[in-house]
Amino acid sequence: MSMHVYRGFEIYPLIYCHSETTAGSSRNYDSGFDAAVRICLRDAGTTSVFSDTFKLNESAPFLSTGAARRASVAFGQAIIDEHNGENWMQS
Repeated sequence: MSMHVYRGFEIYPLIYCHSETTAGSSRNYDSGFDAAVRICLRDAGTTSVFSDTFKLNESAPFLSTGAARRASVAFGQAIIDEHNGENWMQS
């Protein structure tokens, strides 16, 4: 899982298949991908102080994992920017 640091927060893009797999197949990539983002705040050490997960509200699935990942990171950055990068998660 890739991680991005933005304004002191860790952003983890979460990408998954849009449709469930059917019997007899292990993957279903043809229907596209959905995305969510996990935003974590850590203390001075490596302990996770708080984290929350947000699902992207896209009307259509993403065609590739790369597009979903980029949108997920951008969405996470927008959430952080909306709160001016402050520690808003615990309130």
